[in-house]
Formats: sequence, C-alpha cells, structure tokens
Amino acid sequence: MVEAEVIVIGAGMAGASAAAEMASSAKVLVLEQEDRPGRHATGRSAALYSEIYGNEVIRTLTRASRPALQDQDGRFARARGCFHIASASQIARLEAFAALPDVGRASRWLSGAEARLEAPVLREGYVAAAVAELNAYDLDVDALHQHYLRRLTAAGGEVRCDAPVVRAERIGGGWRVLAGGEEFHARIVVNAAGAWGDVVARAAGVDPVGLQPKRRPTGPCDAAPEEIDIAIAIDRVQAAADLPVRRVLSSWAGLRTFTPDRTPAVGFDPAAEGFFWLVGQGGYGIQTAPAMARLAAALALDRGLPADLADMGFDARSVAPGRFSGRAAS
Repeated sequence: MVEAEVIVIGAGMAGASAAAEMASSAKVLVLEQEDRPGRHATGRSAALYSEIYGNEVIRTLTRASRPALQDQDGRFARARGCFHIASASQIARLEAFAALPDVGRASRWLSGAEARLEAPVLREGYVAAAVAELNAYDLDVDALHQHYLRRLTAAGGEVRCDAPVVRAERIGGGWRVLAGGEEFHARIVVNAAGAWGDVVARAAGVDPVGLQPKRRPTGPCDAAPEEIDIAIAIDRVQAAADLPVRRVLSSWAGLRTFTPDRTPAVGFDPAAEGFFWLVGQGGYGIQTAPAMARLAAALALDRGLPADLADMGFDARSVAPGRFSGRAAS
C-alpha cells in the first residue's frame, strides 16, 4: 500500500495547482486516469483571462489570480484586447452586463464606430456597441500547468498516470483508494476529476453534486467537434467580422463542467469525512487556478482563508459543496 497524507484525483490544472500548493506542508500523491496530465479540459482551453467573465464568485477568484499569472515576466500572461460585442437587437443585454459593478470597473463602453476604430475588422452593419475589457490576457496554459507540476514534484509530491480510480472507501481515519491496479491510503482525498467528478464520487460512495459537462447535456467523454458546431461558429464570425473563412485547418472541443448553480464546489463533503471537492470550474478553471488552488489548500489543510481573498470579501460558504442536493452547508 502506498501512503500519503493527501491523494488528489485528477492531474489537470485544478488538481496539479492544488496539489502543488498542498505539497509544501503535506505528502501529496496525484492519480491521473490518462497517460499524461492535462489531456482533457486543461489541454483544450480557450486560454483567455477575463475579469468580467462569470458570476461574482468567479470574478473575485479571477482577480485574486492575476498577481500569480503576471509574476513570471510575461511567461504565463500577455495583454490582449477583448471586446464583448452586440448587434442593435442585443444592446439592452450588453447595457445590463456593463451595469454590473465588477464589469463597469474593469471595462469601458464603446459605440459601434469607436469599436470599429480600434478593431477595423468588425462589420459596420453588425456591431452596434461593445464593452472593451481593461484587463484581458492571453494565457499560456501549458506553461502554467507545467509550472505547477514542477512545483509539486520539487516539493516531494508524485503524479501517477494510467491510474483510473476503481473504488475508494473510508477506513479508520482515512481513505483507501484502488487505482491503476494499486492500493493507496491517505487521510484526505481531493476530487479534482473535472467532468468525471461525480463518477469518482460514486466510486467512493459519496453523493454526487450534479455536475453538468457541457457542450450540450452529455456524460463525461473525450469530446470532439461536430461539423454543425464548426459551421455555426464560422457563420457567426463572418456575420460580425470581415474575416472570410475558406477552410478550417484545425478544430477541437472540450467539456466545460458546471455545478447546478455554475459556481465551483470547493470544500469537504459534509457527509463523507476527509472527502474534498474541487470541481465545477466551468469555463473559468485556468484563469481562476492560482487563487482556487490556494483556497483549496487552505480549506483542506485548515490554514484559514487566504488573506487576499478575505480582503476581497470572499466567503468560503459560496463554494461549499454542501449547498447541493439539500445538504447542510459545510
């Protein structure tokens, strides 16, 4: 039996970053079902940092992640303009979006003409207004992911690939996990399995939180693009911008996995001692990874809420998994 203090299930961005944050003060083992880390949602990210994307909880975690993303001499994040555009029929929705306090502080309103001055590719007959982000960045997802994996191993942590979890059970004061033909034991199990989070929970005898892997309602799978989706994307791009698309050189699809309220679940399960949820990052998992990893490590190892999140008014109850399925908040 392989012993650790913390077993993290999933070596994508969520699992790798949380494991790296925990490894400084705990023996951490990461179990990955695939032959390499980051094969699914992490490897198929849109790679955009947007401070006005998502709900209030997401926007707070995103802002708290920016210092870490900017702390590597431009290696992780590079400034990139980002417009949220509206046709004439969509202006009311864009105005409501721009009126949100978090959005208003981090953006500026542009008329259609102003938007076209900054981005001449936009079509005059389509774009009536735009919201321009003040803090948008291209992210190097692989560089960030590898950074966390290196931090993990440098601190003595380990990643085991080709190790899908078959079963996990509570034994004594810890968990016994069967994965990849081996047996592992730890005091804490962190479920960072992405679209497979509820599958892992069931394997551990824990009630699922109701994860919803999206492109469309579907179970967790190795997602692939469909021809109709590609055609719709091309049509929408060409309607809004003077960008003729003659052929598609490459395409990919990934599953953005949400909880029922579209806010991540981060914390211990209220009915399964030592079982820690870190799932439901939706389309925000990369841009929130630094802050969410620190939050997960703090909650799992009883370190107290990170000071920067506390200063932002973040409430850990907003991400507590006990809010689902009629459970009491944890």
